[in-house]
Amino acid sequence: MNVGVAHQRIERDLVLEAGHAGRRLDQVLAELLPEFSRSRLQQWIESGELVVDDQRRRPRDKVWGGERIRLAATLALDERCVAQPIALDIVHEDDALLVVNKPAGLVVHPAAGNPDGTLQNALLHHEPGLAALPRAGIVHRLDKDTSGLLVVAKTLAAHRSLVEQLRLREVHREYRALVIGECVAGGRVEAPVGRHPTQRTRMAVVAGGRPAVSHYRVLERFPGHTLLAVELETGRTHQIRVHMSHLRHPLVGDRLYGGRPRPPRGCSVALREALQRFPRQALHAIRLGLRHPEDGRELHWEVAMAADLEALLAQLREEGGDDADPA
Repeated sequence: MNVGVAHQRIERDLVLEAGHAGRRLDQVLAELLPEFSRSRLQQWIESGELVVDDQRRRPRDKVWGGERIRLAATLALDERCVAQPIALDIVHEDDALLVVNKPAGLVVHPAAGNPDGTLQNALLHHEPGLAALPRAGIVHRLDKDTSGLLVVAKTLAAHRSLVEQLRLREVHREYRALVIGECVAGGRVEAPVGRHPTQRTRMAVVAGGRPAVSHYRVLERFPGHTLLAVELETGRTHQIRVHMSHLRHPLVGDRLYGGRPRPPRGCSVALREALQRFPRQALHAIRLGLRHPEDGRELHWEVAMAADLEALLAQLREEGGDDADPA
């Protein structure tokens, strides 16, 4: 992998209006240049790369309208994550947003053990300008072996909006989870999630963990298994996997959280083998809803079930299922 730092030349020339009078320079610039963070603008002011009437100023200095702003700066682009031609299943794209249907097996961003070949590498190849955004615009993540919908910001303003919507719990995220055991009814799980006290690769329900809330309802029941619709109120690492395991209904295929194969007694050889060989946690992000960062429109997307999970469900249905609450 090629490691280095590239640079992008940034130049802007604008004149402040009378309505800006009496406000801090950095506050006004954050509104006029929303594609850059306020901290970056402050750095450029302090370095002299951004000047007012050809004079250096301080970020806290007041403006009075009519001043000419000149920006001539160099933006370092981190190339530790390089563009790679990896196919993307794009569900929606406009000037502010990009929504992808992530396949199972694709890591979202580089980390230890996965230096490249990630969704972030693919995004940089699809849209090189994303290099100027934190993590190429990725504002939330799915585990490597979870499939489904994920939204990416294409501008800094969109990034700020989506992060804020996530913070306020305004982003609707619905999953399909095939769990072990026969759930009688749906419910709400409110249990804090944090790092496991002794197994550092795992998360767990722990006192002092971050607040975490999941809502679930039964969609279909099968011998020894249940298909759930799960909606996230918060978005902690491995939240659904941890919460379902906490309820003693771990996800099929989730070896990390106790989802070892448990074929129902008397099932066919084909179903037994399918359950034993299912290679990942049976979790799919099927629906996503949010407000468009630019015009506030309510947007919603839905994708089909991942093919491997749908095939496993088809085999379970052949053995005899019980529709509970169709989605």
